[in-house]
Amino acid sequence: MTLALSIVSHGHGAQVLSLLALLVQSPQSLIRRVWVTLNTPEPALTQALAAPDAAWRGRLDVRVLHNPQPLGFGANHNQAFGHEQQQSAPSPFFVVMNPDITWSQDPWVAMLQAAQQPGVGCVYPQQVDAHGQPQDHARRLPTPGALLRRYLGGAARRRVRVAAPDWANAALLLFHSVAYQRIQGFDEAYHMYCEDVDICLRLQLAGYRLAEAQDACVVHVGQRASHRQWRHLGWHLRSLWRLWHSPAYQQFQQNHARRVG
Repeated sequence: MTLALSIVSHGHGAQVLSLLALLVQSPQSLIRRVWVTLNTPEPALTQALAAPDAAWRGRLDVRVLHNPQPLGFGANHNQAFGHEQQQSAPSPFFVVMNPDITWSQDPWVAMLQAAQQPGVGCVYPQQVDAHGQPQDHARRLPTPGALLRRYLGGAARRRVRVAAPDWANAALLLFHSVAYQRIQGFDEAYHMYCEDVDICLRLQLAGYRLAEAQDACVVHVGQRASHRQWRHLGWHLRSLWRLWHSPAYQQFQQNHARRVG
């Protein structure tokens, strides 16, 4: 059981190098390849990745992809998945991971164990912030009413654990490669935001389950850029509009109404 990991850098060179150093400490039999996509030119990172004395040299198979023009979140990971599938022995599991993920205890064994449960197509770990506080990384369907209550009522500042969530954020997701390919990966029409909601809904509509690896925990400090930057807020609002009008969202909402009706 091996993993192919996809990491995208948008000027996150130091975090990418730290993550690779952390991955070196993982059980080497589990990690087949690491795809690092440079979405924008990063000469220092490019040089570091090519260094013959890099800490991971000979221990991790690191492949570097250089984009001539920046791509969106989903397009970058789909591109890495496509390259992985062209290998002579592609990995049966594909991991999407942010470069700012860290951990104190290796998560991969626990995540792979969760992935082998019947019907599971995607696994997510527990997430905590830098202070060890739980993140709200797995949530219910984001309806307009729920978002208004969340942001106007102050719920965005509370971290509430959700049983059987409808989606989990894409800071770290482990997919069965067959499931990822069957649903054609991320919808690239989402440049940023909501692509993780969409892929989780489509995965479940295709008959797969989401599963939390309860013994896997990672540190992720959510940037929440849409709370501070107008450009990101615009992307977020456009993605929400697309999500709410998508066939996947509407079908999932209808299925949920039937279950509780």
